[in-house]
Amino acid sequence: MYFTRFFIHKKVTGCSKCRMRRRWCPGSLVHLLRWMLLRLCPRRRGCQLPLWMLKIQAYLKLLLHSLYYNSLTDSNVVFDSLFEPLLWTVDYLTRSFGLVFVWMVVVLTSSILLVAYVVLLPNALRTYPTAWLVWHLCYGHWNLVMIVFHYYKAVKTAPGHPPAEKNDIPFVSVCKKCVIPKPARAHHCGICNRCILKMDHHCRILSHVQCVNSHSGTRVVFILSVFHSAWLNNCVGHLNHRYFFSFCVFMTLGCIYCSLSGRIRFLAAYNALERFKHLEMEKAGVPVTGMGPLIGLLPTGQTDYATPAPPYSLKEKIMDKGIIYMWVLTSTVAVVLGILTTWHALLISRGETSIERHTNSKEKSRMKKMGQVYKNPFNYGKLHNWKVFLGVEKRSHWVTRVLLPSAHLPFGDGLTWDSYPIKKEPILV
Repeated sequence: MYFTRFFIHKKVTGCSKCRMRRRWCPGSLVHLLRWMLLRLCPRRRGCQLPLWMLKIQAYLKLLLHSLYYNSLTDSNVVFDSLFEPLLWTVDYLTRSFGLVFVWMVVVLTSSILLVAYVVLLPNALRTYPTAWLVWHLCYGHWNLVMIVFHYYKAVKTAPGHPPAEKNDIPFVSVCKKCVIPKPARAHHCGICNRCILKMDHHCRILSHVQCVNSHSGTRVVFILSVFHSAWLNNCVGHLNHRYFFSFCVFMTLGCIYCSLSGRIRFLAAYNALERFKHLEMEKAGVPVTGMGPLIGLLPTGQTDYATPAPPYSLKEKIMDKGIIYMWVLTSTVAVVLGILTTWHALLISRGETSIERHTNSKEKSRMKKMGQVYKNPFNYGKLHNWKVFLGVEKRSHWVTRVLLPSAHLPFGDGLTWDSYPIKKEPILV
């Protein structure tokens, strides 16, 4: 006991030589450091860390514990946790710049119309027969009206949301973010920050990313759709799914029409620009070895005509470049958008949405291992699926509601789904 007291006394007060010389000894410095650590310890009631540092420490500790909270944690939960910052960034950018991309779609479409009316239409009025000209005018303007109508309705129409107040509507689960009952086929949209009835997707930037619920947990699914991005700045759901698909169909038909109608004019414009470029090179003394893939290779210094070429004005040059721009843009969009439209048409034929396609695939695999067969409860057959999707109740609706602009509502309210919302008897198409 005496030795212990002596040891503590020497640690606190220092040695006698250091006291006499009024200097710090190593024992006193160690004591000071220990005293500071004890004062900063959260278990004591002395000086603690600042509140904001304690909050960050508690959040990091909670985040670490969430990775091994219980036995249900698997790779899907860890994957979602790691990709949460990326998904948040994509949601923020889409929410902030969605309107900019909508205006880009409007500007690009307007530029194609400008080239068609300024360059193609005057040429058609001079060269086309009357019957062929009337067909072009009727079809072109009908296609344009359908594109503008469905795009406007797809952007402005709300996709539909489940009620937030208490109700007696049957539900399949409770949304973890909205904390409200979630009906069948409804999913939570991270960009809209709301639950969407019969959600198909939200048009995003560069790629289509969805968080879907499966039997094994929440999983991030990357869906390949190149031009699925930044078209509507809106979620595609129960009330505007038909507008979105119709816009894709008529935009694809319009791009194909412009590409085929301007094919001959495009070849002529490309040849004219190639001739002009090679003539300028000859004037500058640069040897010419060919005239491009559409004209063919020629000997050095020769052209494909014997007489001098007519003057190539600036107006003609601008019009030819406009034709080339229109043909390249419409041909590219027709191919990419045509693939996307075909994919959505297959989903509609199966009675599925983009999200349900993946959840149904997982369910089929799970039930197949159990020796059972999974049947989609919302698949009414190909013809009935299209009738439900397009809102067709009688034969005249194929014209008034499909081939003409129509703002009719879809079947049902999106909260409950019947086995057969329309008559089972097939109708003549």
